[in-house]
Amino acid sequence: MSAIERFSRRGRWAVPAGAVAVVAAVATISAITVAQAAPALPDRTPAQLLAAVAGDHTAPPPLTGTVVETASLGIPQLPGNENPTSLTSLFAGSHTLKVWYGGPGQLRLAAPVQMGESDFILNGNTAWLWESNTNSVTKLAVPAHRQGERKLAPPKTPLTPQEAAKQALAAAGPSTRVTTEANVIVAGQPAYQLVLAPKSSGSLIGKITIALDAQHLSVPLRVQVFARGATSPAFQIGYTSISFVTPAAANFSFTPPPGAHVRTSTLGGLGGDGPMAKGQGAQQFQTIGKNWLSVAVLPSSALSELAGPGNAASVAGQAARSASGGGGTLSGGAIMGAMLGAAHPVHGAWGSGRLLHTSLVSVLITSTGHVLMGAVTPAVLYADAAQVK
Repeated sequence: MSAIERFSRRGRWAVPAGAVAVVAAVATISAITVAQAAPALPDRTPAQLLAAVAGDHTAPPPLTGTVVETASLGIPQLPGNENPTSLTSLFAGSHTLKVWYGGPGQLRLAAPVQMGESDFILNGNTAWLWESNTNSVTKLAVPAHRQGERKLAPPKTPLTPQEAAKQALAAAGPSTRVTTEANVIVAGQPAYQLVLAPKSSGSLIGKITIALDAQHLSVPLRVQVFARGATSPAFQIGYTSISFVTPAAANFSFTPPPGAHVRTSTLGGLGGDGPMAKGQGAQQFQTIGKNWLSVAVLPSSALSELAGPGNAASVAGQAARSASGGGGTLSGGAIMGAMLGAAHPVHGAWGSGRLLHTSLVSVLITSTGHVLMGAVTPAVLYADAAQVK
């Protein structure tokens, strides 16, 4: 797996605003949520906090930190779960990222991998992707209109609390109840807590809490997603350490090591050769509903892409061989086949198919091959399935 794929592995599975924040659940949460006394801070209204974090007029201050994201949707154990880059890693496990931000045009992200590290380094109009364990390098030219933009990672990929908060806020509006909760300490920093809760009972999300640094209100320190009725977060991404100091210039300087294989691309090509990179993303999925009830609908061709090479029969066969102890390395098709096996048959006026339902996400695969997914109840998916042609 290339460095680009490693940094963007969730991007290809991302769904619209109400469901984006949902790829998630509970594992290793104590690393981010150590109980501490609530700090005393000046009073802030929900409107004040919302305006501070939602406004794009204030650039975040320079910082360095470590981000940990934990997720566990609670789906059955699937073949390939031991592989950290497998499909099931999207629904369970813990991922760590080091962040250095020097201001607009200076960003470094480092993701530890087995026996090495994958780095994304932006410095002015040049960016680098380096995968140490394969000594491969991609040099990226940054178009002039992209320089200084905050969203430099692959679209809709919640790599940091800032990005996750931005995605959650996209669902806020008349359909959202905005409140606050007790102040907290996150990564040693006192923080306010802004709470976004969907009003509709059709959403599986109970609430999303965004911890905002008390001194730098535009900086989210942690984002937590709670399933409806749950007392523990089902997903969270947050800093375990953070320092608001300007990183050394050396952090943004990169020279390909001797013997490295170097290729060149543009920042717009981060998606590789996939449909999104070719500007065909609008043909790949449609969205039904909005805000918290947004549902992504993928065409039948997308199911084949998710399953990987081979037809449905070979996918199912490989999954069956693995389940019976056949051994060997599992392909994405086998994992997809196992997921289909974990879903149960459903039918109604909308048609028939298979449903995979957890506390925070529902996935419906119809008999016509369409895939509907969102942080919504099955009833919402069924109603939307009736609209799919």
